[in-house]
Amino acid sequence: MSAALFGADGAGVSTGAVARRLGVSPGTVRSWERRYGIGPAGREVGRHRRWRPGDVAALEAMCALTARGVAPAEAARLARAGAAGEVGRPGEVERPGGAGGFEVRGLARAARRLDGPEVARLLDGAVERLGPVAAWTEVMTPALRAAGRRWARGGEQYVEVEHLLSWQVSGALRRAAGPPVAGPLAGPGSAPAGPPVLLAAMPGEQHVLPLEAVAAGLAERGLPFRMFGAALPADALVEAVRRTGPAAVLLWSQTRATADPGPARAVAATARGGRGARTAPALLTAGPGWSAALRPPGALTPRDLPGALALLAGALGSRTW
Repeated sequence: MSAALFGADGAGVSTGAVARRLGVSPGTVRSWERRYGIGPAGREVGRHRRWRPGDVAALEAMCALTARGVAPAEAARLARAGAAGEVGRPGEVERPGGAGGFEVRGLARAARRLDGPEVARLLDGAVERLGPVAAWTEVMTPALRAAGRRWARGGEQYVEVEHLLSWQVSGALRRAAGPPVAGPLAGPGSAPAGPPVLLAAMPGEQHVLPLEAVAAGLAERGLPFRMFGAALPADALVEAVRRTGPAAVLLWSQTRATADPGPARAVAATARGGRGARTAPALLTAGPGWSAALRPPGALTPRDLPGALALLAGALGSRTW
């Protein structure tokens, strides 16, 4: 803990300074003191609160515990007892497997404090325990939806929370995806690598977190893919298909405005191979922007992440160079 925070005389710091250090409001600090007894140990009657290092350490422990899903009253008890280090071990305050609610609440609290390192730690922990597909379905998506609802209710008040959470989710998914896979089971003495899967957002589409979840799921299965990210122009999309010869192309559209059937039809018509043996990629149109009227004939329509991964794996299994 920085000595500069407390000054040379060790007289302690104000509630406002403590709140800034923890990334919470002064009202939250005062509420915790009033409701849970987390406050300055040596406060003098009639004088402003002055927080000393031990007092701030208890608050920091409470923040860490509540971010991991511990109820505030229990977190305060543990923080006061100095047991936060033991109870904070993964598996003791976060339920493995179907954690869901615990982890979502912890993410929400950490995101509202704009505690990026804690959000990243929780997300990486969820991916490590659950795998990227279950972490996306059970933890990341509910947390993102909760942040979106708060933003909708509070106007611009919570936009920074949603942006921080989205950025950290993207980072966790990219870390889970790791380096690109060259081909299924490719290696010394193996059969030649098969064609990849191509992942792209429609022209004008900026929402790509679901695509990053698909990439992480493919990487977990050792399946090859090429990620082109947000708003790939139509001409570049067709050129990418022509150059890579993918087994399948997944086109993501978050809104109806970006679900353009023209580029999707062009992808479906881009074949590869010699005369008499030309093959076109399987086409998947994914996301809430696509309607039945906009999907090209024959396009596959996964309803969720596991469904998309199953269709892509099937397309990869049916193609070789």
